[in-house]
Amino acid sequence: MGKDLEMYIEKINSPKDIKKFQIKELTELAGEVREAIINKVSDCGGHLASNLGMVELTIALHYVFDSPKDKFVFDVSHQTYCHKILTGRKDAFIEKESYQNVTGFSNPLESEHDLFAVGHTSTSISLACGLAKARDLRRETENVIAIIGDASLDGGEAFEALNCASEITGNLIVIINDNEMSIPENHGALGKHLKDLRLSAGTLPNNFFKALGFQYLLVEKGNDIEAVIKALNHVKDTKVPVVVHVCTQKGKGFKPAEEDKENWHWARPFDKETGKRKNPDVVENYGNIVAEHLLGKMKENSEIAVIAASTPICIGFNKERRELAGKQYIDVGIAEQNAVTMAAAMAKGGCKPVFATNATFIQRAYDQIQQEMCINSLPATIIVTHASVFGHYNDTHIGILDIPLLANIPNLTYLAPVNKEEYIAMLDWSLEQRKRPVAIRVPWTGVQYSNYDVAKEYDIVSYKIVKEGQGICIMALGGFFDLGVRTAKLLKKTMNIEATVINPRFITGLDKKTLEGIADKHDIVITIEDGILSGGFGSRIAQYYSDKDIKVYNFGFSMDIPKVYNPLTLMEQNSLSESKIIEKIFHN
Repeated sequence: MGKDLEMYIEKINSPKDIKKFQIKELTELAGEVREAIINKVSDCGGHLASNLGMVELTIALHYVFDSPKDKFVFDVSHQTYCHKILTGRKDAFIEKESYQNVTGFSNPLESEHDLFAVGHTSTSISLACGLAKARDLRRETENVIAIIGDASLDGGEAFEALNCASEITGNLIVIINDNEMSIPENHGALGKHLKDLRLSAGTLPNNFFKALGFQYLLVEKGNDIEAVIKALNHVKDTKVPVVVHVCTQKGKGFKPAEEDKENWHWARPFDKETGKRKNPDVVENYGNIVAEHLLGKMKENSEIAVIAASTPICIGFNKERRELAGKQYIDVGIAEQNAVTMAAAMAKGGCKPVFATNATFIQRAYDQIQQEMCINSLPATIIVTHASVFGHYNDTHIGILDIPLLANIPNLTYLAPVNKEEYIAMLDWSLEQRKRPVAIRVPWTGVQYSNYDVAKEYDIVSYKIVKEGQGICIMALGGFFDLGVRTAKLLKKTMNIEATVINPRFITGLDKKTLEGIADKHDIVITIEDGILSGGFGSRIAQYYSDKDIKVYNFGFSMDIPKVYNPLTLMEQNSLSESKIIEKIFHN
């Protein structure tokens, strides 16, 4: 930070420090905060565009209200960087050596100003309703403020909470940060309604929020600190629920993010002068591969459709591909429950839906997968991405909980391809079969190619024996198959043991015939998986062999996962390297 920037940002140790500032000084502070965010994200990555748009609103919130007495609840917390700067954590944004000292999400362990650890959307209004109810029961009077983006309003929990809020008899303030964007463009009627409210300057007669019992206030210039402060002062200490609709610019202050809001929602490290990524995109990735494959299938068959919940890029459906797909691409907004249920019904109606989302978000639709999809045996396809310790590096977005979650749902086939050919074969089979729902766990450790014949049918649970051996059998699942191969090679090199290597392919079910054959020729079975051990793939193998004279070693991850982690460190701690695996087997 330059000398001219030290005047304001470096002197802020708590929200109280900004309350003596004049409007001009607050505006200059906003510029300093924005530069600090850009500097940090350009160096180590993070949520950029959403945070840049929230700077003035966040400063105004802390200027008008008195956190932590007044309660701030940030939805999804993709927009909390400025909040962190103002609440005693500025060093993590202005000192490079401190960049890793805070998480990218709200975190009560960091500050009393963070009430909840939040990483998924649509929860803030519900949490605020709970805080308001608790306050009223305690006969207190503090302000309770939910801050939620226009995209997060798509989620069912947000709708449920808006409905519930009408019965809150005291103070409840809902701040809608409307930047006219989800991660990609907004979809659905609510986004159109917000637009109509903006265009009518808040005078639209059929106001959705008023119909639910809220007072309503529009702030058209949400990046004007003075205008936002005026509005917040107006609703401070309100005795009834109120919605403050604030219109902001996503990516404000960084031209590349202003012009391409979707691709700058989250950014890898970049050159802040040019906007060029420091680590260029890997063109060959499973997202691009499957997107092109699906587009070809969709062109041939109008019954195939791709469904996304505001994360189309996880399977390579960028703006160009979405346009090519036309009506065969459906974005339901940030609403995974709706996506799964729609997919189930589309399958019932004779179509071939493919719903794709990150492993961390599939948790949000567990009930719909089990109830609507699996109980009804509806042949929809679910593509699960980022299902890996390398998927995300924060406990709010952890991607290694999916195997116990999905593998224990009756009538669901959960597949784990190892390579490109296997992935495509599984996807094609899933689209053609009409017996059951199928989920596919996408490898997240880079594109691999098969050196063996890939099966075309997956009706019957059948493991692939890639290499025959004896004594030791290695069963390595999905993205960690290569680790199993490397372990076998090291066993041969160091101990002259020819291990059997198996690609299980199936996460659900057991290939009992192959398992019995293994028991005849092997004393040791090693399972390796990119997931939580408890309730995972390996645990079911161990259970199967529990009454047999065979030793089973399970390698995966324990439940002891820090809030922010380095995946390589976590691999090391859990003995997930070929040398550590061998050491654990022979030196325990």
